[in-house]
Amino acid sequence: MAEVDLSLLRVIVAVMDHHSMGATARALDMAQPNVSRAVARAERMWRLRLLDRSPIGSRPTPEGRAVAERARRVLAEYDGFTTEIEKLRLEWTQHVKVAASVTVAEYLAPTWLSRLRDSHPGLELQLFACNSAEVMRRTRRGVVDVGFVESPDPAEGLRETVVARDRLEVVVAPLHPWGQRTEPLTAAELAATPLVMREEGSGTRRTLLAALAPLVPVPPAMELSSNAAVLGAVRAGVGPAVLSALAVAAEVERENLVRVPVFGGVLDRDLRAVWRAGLDTDGAAWHLVELAAHAHRATPFSPDRTARARPADPWPGGPRSR
Repeated sequence: MAEVDLSLLRVIVAVMDHHSMGATARALDMAQPNVSRAVARAERMWRLRLLDRSPIGSRPTPEGRAVAERARRVLAEYDGFTTEIEKLRLEWTQHVKVAASVTVAEYLAPTWLSRLRDSHPGLELQLFACNSAEVMRRTRRGVVDVGFVESPDPAEGLRETVVARDRLEVVVAPLHPWGQRTEPLTAAELAATPLVMREEGSGTRRTLLAALAPLVPVPPAMELSSNAAVLGAVRAGVGPAVLSALAVAAEVERENLVRVPVFGGVLDRDLRAVWRAGLDTDGAAWHLVELAAHAHRATPFSPDRTARARPADPWPGGPRSR
């Protein structure tokens, strides 16, 4: 059987609805002879008589009514399909706004966003780099579609899922007394040492404080708002710092800084995506979450489920295990 075009189906349905070639032509803005030819073509192609013709008009045959009913269903399905395609097209041509904590924004998010753009070139992306507390505030207010945080704090009022794992590392300048140390640091030693630290609200700082609890660290040697500034202060000999392995890798490789061993696992942390309830699973923002998780072999929860960050491991042999 020859392939049927949708315009022919629309003519057949209209003829059955209007019971007149002339009325159908006016409804479809067609010439009446073209309507007659379309019906005749359909009858030849399907080998069915669709109309009983007489000098006073045309009446649908039972076969014609059956064909029209099936054509109506096909057209309804097609119209629904085109509506969904248009919705999807609009979704993927809209802005996607993302907020990410500084470490994620500097070392991970650019790759995730690049892969998203590769899949959907028309997508417009905007990334805000801020600390984890600000990421959560912006996400709760709907300023951004999705956020990525490194803080262990609960994402109150938001959905969340783990997309990657990270580890904080202690680094010092090569001439620092800890520079040649082989024995792992204890919680008490870190808490008693003035550190170069990120600002309040930083996920890195919150992770460190959670790992040191219930100890109360001494005041920091310096507070800075970026990883680059912290690294510069450590290189200058201001003091040790605790930063993401992502942030310190290049400096350690160049031998500008030295890693100091700590008890294993205590400074591991989850990197999480956060979003407001109702995020569209077919949308670009959720696709970004899936890309981030896939890049690090994590399995994201659906937007209607919540994943909670795991608590930091205890310090083996440290103050909290005594």
